[in-house]
Amino acid sequence: MSRKNTKTPRVLVVDDEPDLRELLELTLLKMGLEVESAESVPQALQRLDRGGIDLCLTDMRLGQGSGLDVVRHINEGGLDVPVAVITAFGSLDNAVEVLKAGAFDYLAKPVSLEQLRTLVRSALELERPPASRPADSADKPFIGESPAIAAALTLIDKLARSQAPVYITGESGSGKERAARLIHQKSSRSDKPFVAVNCGAIPENLMESEFFGYKKGAFTGADQERDGFCQAADGGTLFLDEVADLPLAMQVKLLRVIQERRVRKLGDTREIPIDVRIVCATHQDLAKCVEAGRFRQDLYYRLNVIALHMPALREMREDIPAIARGLLTRLAGLNGMTEPSLSPDALAALVSYDFPGNVRELENILERALALCDGRRITVDDLQLKRLDDEMPPMAAIGDKYPLQDYLDRVEKEAILEALDKTRFNRTQAAKILGVTFRSLRYRMERLGIN
Repeated sequence: MSRKNTKTPRVLVVDDEPDLRELLELTLLKMGLEVESAESVPQALQRLDRGGIDLCLTDMRLGQGSGLDVVRHINEGGLDVPVAVITAFGSLDNAVEVLKAGAFDYLAKPVSLEQLRTLVRSALELERPPASRPADSADKPFIGESPAIAAALTLIDKLARSQAPVYITGESGSGKERAARLIHQKSSRSDKPFVAVNCGAIPENLMESEFFGYKKGAFTGADQERDGFCQAADGGTLFLDEVADLPLAMQVKLLRVIQERRVRKLGDTREIPIDVRIVCATHQDLAKCVEAGRFRQDLYYRLNVIALHMPALREMREDIPAIARGLLTRLAGLNGMTEPSLSPDALAALVSYDFPGNVRELENILERALALCDGRRITVDDLQLKRLDDEMPPMAAIGDKYPLQDYLDRVEKEAILEALDKTRFNRTQAAKILGVTFRSLRYRMERLGIN
């Protein structure tokens, strides 16, 4: 039975990570839904048994129990509640497991808010707001006509006709994964899988099993045979994001797979032939990583057959108005809002801003402005653009380390922003990378004015 035109749907969010729980709650509230949360499996089961929940979103790994416990409780108890599970590392194994247990869908970390909204609408049978239907530019993976993006798109068309490995460079947020997907979609492999792997998000001790799979009994907890990312991408494209983060031991194994076109599961004596096209990306300078001894030269030459550079947003300033309007159309639609206009001073401020986080940062700025504006027009104040050079002189300008507190604040801010970007603004994971507590990171962000 459709849930349209009835009471406001109520969603239960189950997660022991405050950062992600808060993100999910805010996103769902913006969609006009009622939200309740639970920090553990016992809390979740108790709330589900009271009734009145229309959708459950649960993390896979919880401090007490597992998201699978929540899925099984719902199905075994005959509760009419669709449940979706958030899995770590984009693990295909976890996805299969939760779907078999009765979940209707899953999301891979880091959570894409657009995918989350689509999943929620599907589960609750909500009508998509008319404003969210694509404008003429919404279906285009890249918007703009500047020489920089035009050159990249021309090269993407050529790369799609090839089977050679591609090495995509560019700053964080410049659209490297989107470019990889476009190469795949335009290629002869488009009807086969595109498997994206964030090499920096997988713990080193899990890398081999995640990439190559394992046989039953290969190690403690291996209760059934499972495929890895390489097998999942067979016939299609394997996209290795942040490939510079691969440890040297894993680089050796990956090189052999590329050379032999065969993989061996953990615990197996046989090698399985695979056919995958490798596309990799990183915001680091891979050649400098080779010089520093952090990346194997032979693997570098295997991956860097054809290079594609994705331009930074400041290299295509003439496209910023069109990109901003395209993003604003989509964001307003996803939030069920009428699209506001951008005031001339707001547009001028965006065009002159350097966007260290590129399109990803522009999207975050516009999403925040959408919440702050009066609903009709976004002003320059709604954008809350706060330049680093307004707060303190850049390193090159001062040429020294005085006053000391300013220098230390600048270094600390750069380290925090880098960790946040690496984890796609997951503050809990960023705190782990920085070696500080979540509470300490939150305090430091407030002190340094990091939104």
